[in-house]
Amino acid sequence: MTQTPLAPKPPGLILAVDQPQRRVEQLRVFMDRLTVQAEIGLYARERGRRQPLILSVDAEIDPQRVSEPDQTVNYEHFAAKARALADAGHVDLVETFAERYADLLLDHPRVRRVTVRVEKPEALGADANVGVEVTLAKV
Repeated sequence: MTQTPLAPKPPGLILAVDQPQRRVEQLRVFMDRLTVQAEIGLYARERGRRQPLILSVDAEIDPQRVSEPDQTVNYEHFAAKARALADAGHVDLVETFAERYADLLLDHPRVRRVTVRVEKPEALGADANVGVEVTLAKV
């Protein structure tokens, strides 16, 4: 298989990497609407069964130019932590689940601040979408 060489940069095109006086102000990695099955809820009808939670994450990481995988957070990290938490056992409150999930994500050395949104679509049936959003940061 022949590899196609990269096209040269068009004349006059100035990339941010060519500008040493520019710096990365903010770098965010996100995951939107991952569904996990979790045992969650206060009511007797919610115990002993799993129900869907829809999770979204917005993580602020160290602001830097990223050219290597170890300079960022792999999206799979978000998904793996969500699945592990969902498999860890019953949680009464969505708020508790959201805070525990945010804590797990903050354990990553690159994550500085994280907002976690947890939706519980079966809470009110088709009448409304409900959930919790929490933001935690390292101090």
